[in-house]
Amino acid sequence: MLHLPSRRPRARARIAASALVPLALISPAAWAADNTSRGTGADTPPQAHGGTSSPDRVALPTITVTARADSAGAAPLLDPNLPASTETVTRKQFENWNVVNTEDTLKYLPNLAVRKRFIGDVNSIIAVRGTSNTQSARGLVYADGLLLSNLLGSSYSFPPRWSMVFPDEIRRVDVLYGPFSALYPGNSLGATVLISTRMPTKFEADADVKAFTQHFDLFGVNRNFNGSQASATIGNRIGKFAFFIGANHFENTSQPLQFATLAKSNTPAKAGDIPVTGAYFYNNQTNASTAVIGVNGEGIEHVTQDQLKLKMQYDFTPTVRGALTLGYWHRTYTSQTSTFLSDATGKPIYSGLVNIGGNEYNIPASALAPSAGWSENWLYGVSLSTRNATGWNGEAIASYFDVPNSVARTANGGTPGNGPGVVTFGDGTGWKTLDLKATWTPASSRAGIANHALAFGYHYDDYFLDNETYNTNAWIDAAAGSFANAFKGKTQTQALYAQDAWRFLPRWKFVYGVRYEDWQAYDGMQAVGTAAVPYPNAGAHHFSPKASLSFDLTDTLTLRASVGRAYRFPTVSELFQGQINGSAIVNNNPNLKPEDDLSKELTAEWAHDKSSVRFSLFEDDVKNTIFSQTDTTVIPNVTNFQNIGKVRSRGAELSYQGEDVLVHGLDLIGSLAYTQSRILANSQNPATVGKYFYRIPLWRADLAATYRFGERYAVTMAARYSGREYNTLTNTDTNPNVFGGTSTYTVVDAKFTVHPTKLSELAFGVDNLFDDRYYVYHPYPGRTFYVEGRLRM
Repeated sequence: MLHLPSRRPRARARIAASALVPLALISPAAWAADNTSRGTGADTPPQAHGGTSSPDRVALPTITVTARADSAGAAPLLDPNLPASTETVTRKQFENWNVVNTEDTLKYLPNLAVRKRFIGDVNSIIAVRGTSNTQSARGLVYADGLLLSNLLGSSYSFPPRWSMVFPDEIRRVDVLYGPFSALYPGNSLGATVLISTRMPTKFEADADVKAFTQHFDLFGVNRNFNGSQASATIGNRIGKFAFFIGANHFENTSQPLQFATLAKSNTPAKAGDIPVTGAYFYNNQTNASTAVIGVNGEGIEHVTQDQLKLKMQYDFTPTVRGALTLGYWHRTYTSQTSTFLSDATGKPIYSGLVNIGGNEYNIPASALAPSAGWSENWLYGVSLSTRNATGWNGEAIASYFDVPNSVARTANGGTPGNGPGVVTFGDGTGWKTLDLKATWTPASSRAGIANHALAFGYHYDDYFLDNETYNTNAWIDAAAGSFANAFKGKTQTQALYAQDAWRFLPRWKFVYGVRYEDWQAYDGMQAVGTAAVPYPNAGAHHFSPKASLSFDLTDTLTLRASVGRAYRFPTVSELFQGQINGSAIVNNNPNLKPEDDLSKELTAEWAHDKSSVRFSLFEDDVKNTIFSQTDTTVIPNVTNFQNIGKVRSRGAELSYQGEDVLVHGLDLIGSLAYTQSRILANSQNPATVGKYFYRIPLWRADLAATYRFGERYAVTMAARYSGREYNTLTNTDTNPNVFGGTSTYTVVDAKFTVHPTKLSELAFGVDNLFDDRYYVYHPYPGRTFYVEGRLRM
């Protein structure tokens, strides 16, 4: 049995202290209750693109239509004064998709992809436009105004905390493209995801069970991988008080995520080398012959997750509401590795000098090392807000994301057993936020002119990282031994912003604003053994102006031009996390400059009845792009987080959403996007200049069609396409459709849903219908089957 003891005694004290936080801190609870008892009928497609709907027209001034929530507590529609292209998916749409985790609701949105390697992958990162799927700090995710983005770092290791939201509680998801609103920080450079959840309007209870399986065949692995999920929710509204309670248990085993490889050797084997069989050979992403010797790295990952969620809200008056959110997420994982090699007697071989096909190979002891770990995560939040139809409104939201326990254990070698290894403790990590916002909405329009709609506020966040690694005699369950290394640090940002939406003529609107951000990095430190390196504090402050001009060409067609400056400040991990090797520091850079972005966009949006169309041209010029690359101007070469001089991304997007298209009951969502992202300047590595940027496909396309047969049956067919992209800054990966490369792929999904009664549901689905084998470095899942059963009260 795997034993994963906690850290030092102070970790347990921190858990006890954290239980008091809900009394002082906050979760934005949702203004999101249903317009119907189940919350599926509140949204309609004409509002789906925010800013193209009829409320933005002269006849129905937006500000008088959307300012107030309904009496049941449903959130108002997305602010029509947001100066950005926006895409929306509602519960009515995604309930007919194969959705297991919250991020699955984004899977068919335009020019957007989620790096999800398997069901339950904790490292699910958003990629959008000119932002790749390793630049996590270029995206923001909020749930009812509560920040879920993990801005401790910017890579696949720092994904949003999707697990703090149940898919069953989501009412709608809005995606804002680009940094064009002063209301959001520079991390909105890529996209901002706004998740709105619902609150009950009467007593309700749900129970849902899912099971899924895939067959995977690659190299030495040929087997089925299975998983399941069970969840239950209960909620009610009693007078002025409403609550929602949810519990979820999830378990899954992934396909192999990584394989141990060695470059093909031309060195003849020596007499002492162990002759082995079982290796596989293939041409890797650079067309070099490569030996595959086993499953390593994250390996075949078995993950178990448990979630608990409590939301409460109370209407102190008809226009004043308070809310509290408490979320808990526990995750345990084991990364199983294996060797394909065996000697003449059949004994597995994990390391050492071996003879493969007459040539000598040296397998490092750590090449096939397994790992395991667990973590506890708590989210606390409170909010207080007003809901006046016009005039002044205010909102205060505070949150605290705490990791009281985090343990990661890794063996030093791949040989089975409880041998030596290392254990890393990550407790003492988390973030705090505070947002204060005030808005002014005019009471009436004059001659079709809605005057000024104002918004201004204050933002504070504090991110803190504390990891310590120790040697241990038994990697599975032994206590920490001698100290190995540590890294820690903090960042803090304070911001002030103001924005005005001025309809100065009946068909013209000008949205302009500015955001001031003051960023500080402090208490940075790294240590290895007895060598410790403290880093000096750093800081920067910038103004980010924004402007957007829109013109209602007709009552259904709007043209808009937007421009915005944004600064994405370095994260704790990019500044301070790494290793010390002698006097050399790698994989971090305490002297990083903020990313400096100037984004432009031209958009035409058409919305009529139940359909909407958007066409956008965009350009992002980012100076000092932060990226991990190799500096070839020094000897020896050093791999580090560095600033790339300039990266330009240009492209176009065409999207469509419609209900009852051609025939009653047929709903469509589709898009086509082209993005060309190139490196224009890079003094650290001149060989990359003129090359395509990392993991930005030239083309993306998505299509999802749902046909409803009356009220009892629905069938969905969907497809996702991703075009050519590169896995290196030098574009040397000329053989992309293999392990280690980045494939061009088309994946087809389907789902059939039936409601035997009004309170029950059965669903059968499949992802990757044609079992396409594709890679984004890692091999992605094969054909996956789903079955689901649900009961409602």
